[in-house]
Amino acid sequence: MNVPEVLGQHRLVPVIVLDDAAHAEPLAGALAAGGLPIAEVTLRTPAAVDAIARMAAHGGVLVGAGTVTTVAQVDAAVRAGARFVVSPGFSEPVVRRCQEHGVFALPGATTATEVMAALAADVTVLKFFPAGTSGGAAAVAALSAPFGQVSFVPTGGIDAASAGDYLAVPSVLAVGGSWMVPRKLVAAGDFARVTELVAESVAAVARPS
Repeated sequence: MNVPEVLGQHRLVPVIVLDDAAHAEPLAGALAAGGLPIAEVTLRTPAAVDAIARMAAHGGVLVGAGTVTTVAQVDAAVRAGARFVVSPGFSEPVVRRCQEHGVFALPGATTATEVMAALAADVTVLKFFPAGTSGGAAAVAALSAPFGQVSFVPTGGIDAASAGDYLAVPSVLAVGGSWMVPRKLVAAGDFARVTELVAESVAAVARPS
C-alpha cells in the first residue's frame, strides 16, 4: 500500500492518543465505517504499541506510529505492524531506520534548512509541525515556493474550521488532527459518535466530483 497515495486520497490523518489498547479494534472499526481507513497512533501512552498491533491486526485501517523520536521506537512500532512512522522533527537516524525497514517515514519540518536536510535523505513528504504556531497555512505556502518537489502534511493546532485553509495550498497532501477522534470519546467507548465525527470530517474535505 502506497502511503502517500492513501494520504492524498483521504486528505486526513486522524492523530490518536489511546490510553487503553482494548479500544484499538473498535476505534479501527469506527474509522473504517466513517470512511477514513488510516490512523496515526502516537507513542505518548504505555498502551500505544499494543494499540498499534491491535489496529494492524484489524486489517481495515492503514496504521502508523506517531511521536517517534528514536530508532528503538521505530523498531518497536514496525514490530507491532506500523506501516508508516511520523516524527515531530527531522532525525536522519530515524529516517534511515524506517528506510531499512521499508516503512514510510514522515518527519517534521518547519524551516528551509530542515526541508533541505530531509531532501538529502531522500524524503519528499514532510509533516509541517506544529502548524498552528508556525505560521499556519500561509507559512506552508511560503515554504513550498522554493521546494516544488515537496508535499506537506500539516499537523498541530488544526481543527475542522481550519483544515480547509491548509488543504487549499497545492503542496498540502493531507492534514493531521484529532478533532474527529477526541480522546475523551475514545476513552468513554463512544465509537458511534466517533464514526459520526469521522464521516462528517471526510465529507467536509471531499473534493468536488
